[in-house]
Amino acid sequence: MEQVTLRAEPGRAIGSRESRRLRRSGLVPAVVYGRGLTPISVAVSRTDLYGALHTEAGLNAVINLEVDGDVYTTVAREIDRDPTRGEVIHLDFLQISLDEEIQAEVAVEFTGEAAGVREGGIVETIRNSVIVDALPTSVPSSIPLDISGLAIGQSLTIADLPAIDGVTYVDDPDTTLVIVGAPSIEPIEAEPEGEEEGAEFEGEEGAEAAESEEEDEA
Repeated sequence: MEQVTLRAEPGRAIGSRESRRLRRSGLVPAVVYGRGLTPISVAVSRTDLYGALHTEAGLNAVINLEVDGDVYTTVAREIDRDPTRGEVIHLDFLQISLDEEIQAEVAVEFTGEAAGVREGGIVETIRNSVIVDALPTSVPSSIPLDISGLAIGQSLTIADLPAIDGVTYVDDPDTTLVIVGAPSIEPIEAEPEGEEEGAEFEGEEGAEAAESEEEDEA
């Protein structure tokens, strides 16, 4: 797993007003914490943070966070984003050890075209990520899952994910990830009983004939 370096400014003031000021100046407020570590309030460059979180490792990148001359080996956690722009507005840096396993959320990459799609079926993604236990440097960037053999009504679960050295799947193995559903069929509305095609037309003709007879008699 790729490691990146990120510099953080220590000693930021606490509070929403200060956080807004930092964001206006292009910084993101954050907290560094970990076992035996007193939490440290810091701020990092929004641009540099974006680069650190958009390597092949994604959100599970190992980040060597430089704070006032000290370096903390961390991973990003509890990432809060602006609901409109999607920008990170706050996050935590969890201090880790490279020789101790951590839990991480990893995306599942579905590959191939399900056989059931050619029969009109619809691929329904139930979950697109899983939780794993692994050493920080062994967390995969994504996990491939071939769905090409799925027919209509068939599904794949966590138990069908490939075995990866050093990686343990935490979730229930019977958890469904993807299923191929049957095509939806629009119901055909039946005609009301007792009404035959042309009945309305015949009724109109009868009415017109009756009117014609009345006119002749007059």
